[in-house]
Order: sequence, then structure tokens, then C-alpha cells
Amino acid sequence: MNLIIREARIIDPKSPFDNKIVDLIIEDDSVTKIGIGLPNPNNIEELKLENLHLSQGWFDSSVSLGEPGYEDRETIANGLKVAGKSGFTGIALQPNSYPVIDNQSQILFVKNKANACATQLYPIGALTKGSEGKDLAELFDMKNAGAVAFGDYNKSQDNANMLKIALQYVQDFDGLVIAFPQDEKIKGNGVVNEGVVSTRLGLKGIPNLAEELQIARNLFLVEYTGGKMHIPTVSTAKAVQLIREAKAKGLQVTASATVHHLVFTDEKLEEFDSRHKVSPPLRTDIDRKALIEGVLDGTIDMITSDHNPIDIEHKKMEFDLAKNGTIGLESAFGALMTVLPLETVIEKLTVGKATFGIKSTPIVEGAKANFSLFNPEGKSTFANTSILSKSKNSAFLGMKLKGKVYGIYNQGELLITE
Repeated sequence: MNLIIREARIIDPKSPFDNKIVDLIIEDDSVTKIGIGLPNPNNIEELKLENLHLSQGWFDSSVSLGEPGYEDRETIANGLKVAGKSGFTGIALQPNSYPVIDNQSQILFVKNKANACATQLYPIGALTKGSEGKDLAELFDMKNAGAVAFGDYNKSQDNANMLKIALQYVQDFDGLVIAFPQDEKIKGNGVVNEGVVSTRLGLKGIPNLAEELQIARNLFLVEYTGGKMHIPTVSTAKAVQLIREAKAKGLQVTASATVHHLVFTDEKLEEFDSRHKVSPPLRTDIDRKALIEGVLDGTIDMITSDHNPIDIEHKKMEFDLAKNGTIGLESAFGALMTVLPLETVIEKLTVGKATFGIKSTPIVEGAKANFSLFNPEGKSTFANTSILSKSKNSAFLGMKLKGKVYGIYNQGELLITE
């Protein structure tokens, strides 16, 4: 569709229009003109919204949906609509469906399901067959089919030699390995962060060491192989420091942190509410502040919602037995705005594309129209009515959010929240 976006403040340091209020004319999916008070002789549709801000399209590096196999949790079509109305023009889809996305045909299946959607889907292929950690999956075939990375969602690789081989193998086709950082033996039967809160509540704890030991091992493997690794959902202060040191050495390492680890601590567990049961677990305020520092100094490259819809039968139950995970697309921007400056939020929601080999262009004339639309001002309370996902397992219910997402323009489609 052709469109004129009126009086939008551009937030894009790579654009000559950064922090300027301008009009944008979009024709045939491209920006044909940027300026002030642009005429509309062809009487095309116009969009004007209160305090409208516009940035390059946001990208979420870790989103679980459900389809195929768990459509009761979420479908690809609705999940992508939720992402778009939450401001995301692209998501990396985790392979934790049923069957697991571990071969070329599964990659093609989920890509075809997303063809007609405004939000683009970039599948992550499983690193091992069935995500069982025993044999490497068809990595090269999945790469050719469109996989942007390889990892077993929320499952660490106990076999260090297999991870070493994977890091060596994918270098032939510039592949990216995602290594979830958790030593399962040290985690044991833990369900929450090990500390004062777990002791007081009588819940089995997961020590920070479970994450840090695994990261240290994986960084040695990266250094040995010269491979490229992404460490997702970092949650401890020591982990941030380990990654900072690895980057100083010049290792090809990137990292993400989740929205919920940046805004919540394990104090949220006082009511035994399983909505706050996530993996890795919510940590202490010392860890949360270290994550914020890591975001600000560039140690943590990107922020993810780690959106993971879980059906009520597996979530609203005894805390020890409930599945890990929270949905987070709808609340991501508003929650981040409560702890980080706007420019940092936009940077961390857009820069991750480069890690996954996804092209992005500054907001200039001639560029493809791929935009997130939002208002950084105003406050609201995240309520059940704010949830667009099929599953309702949000850790953010009742939280005071800052700002408002209007939607996106991408793939020639304007998708706006009601």
C-alpha cells in the first residue's frame, strides 16, 4: 500500500533525519520522499498519530510460538500479528515445536506459513536432531532453506566435543551457533535462583555457577575453534563480565538479555506465582543492575522478549511442576522504557539483525520501508486486555509501563493496534 506518514520523529543515528520531525512518502514498499509538509497530489492514504516516533523495524532474537504441534499455545499467523502490533517487523523463531525444527522441510514449512504476514519470520534450526543433544542436525541444508542460526532452545549442550565440532563445521557457510548457558548437573532440580529468596520460600535453587561455568567452557571452545557463537538470555553479573572479557580478546561472541531479567528480580516470587517461573530464573538486583550496565556498555548486544506461550494446563499449577516461560512481545517496549533511555531501547531492539545476517538500511529516501511506530511518552498498566497472544502467561500483568507501541509498516502493509 502507498502511504504518507505525517510528522514523525525519526530515531535512527544512521539516518541524516535522526531526531527530526518529517513526513515520509511510501510507494511500492519504498521510501520515495522525506521532508516537511510534503504535498499529497495523488490523495494517497495518510497516517498521523499523537507524538509519533519512527525507527528501523525492531527484531526479536528469541520467540517461541507453537505451530506445528502446539497450536493451542500459539499459531504462526497470530503470533506474527502479535509481534507486529507489538512493534516488531522481524522475529527469530525458536525450533521448540512438535516436531522440532531440525531439517530442511520444517524450515520451509514455517517460512511458508509466514509468507503473507507483515512481520517477517527468520527460523532458528535445532543444533541437534530432535534437540536431544546426541547427533548434529542437518545444519547446512537448513541454512540453505533459510535458517539464520542453530540452537536447541533452553537446552545446554553437555557434550563439549559436539559443540566444538558444530562451531568448526558451520564456519564453512558462515553459520551461527546459539549455546544456551546452563550446566544441567549443577542446576539439578532447582526451579528458582539460589539465594535468600529461595531459602525463605523453601524452593530448590539454581546457583549462578550453573550459568557461569557453562559460559566459561563455551568461550574456551569459541577461542579454540575460531567459530561464531551467540549466548542467549544471560542473567548473572559474572556472566556479563566473562562475555566482556571474551569480547576484549576479540572472540566472535554476541549475547542477549531478556526484558524480564532487566526489570524483575527473584523478589517477584514471593507469591509463588508461576508466571514468574522462567529459564534462566529471575536473579538478584545485583545481577539485574549488572545486566543493565552490560546493555549500556555494549557487552550485551541485544534485548529479547524470549516470548514463550505456555497453555494454562502447564502453567497454572504447583510452582515446582509448572513449565518455564512468559510471553513478552506485547509488553517489551513499555517495560524497557522504565529502565533504559529511549535511544538504548531502540538500538538494542534493532542491532540484533546484523548478528543473524539480516540486512537493515538507514531511514533514507530509496530505502525499503521497514518501520516500527511508537510514542515514548505516557503511562499505562499492563492488563489482561493488553494481551494479544493466545496464551496469557505474562509475568508483566499489573506492571506500570511507559510509552505506547502503535504498530509497524513492513512488507507493504500497515499494521496498527486498535
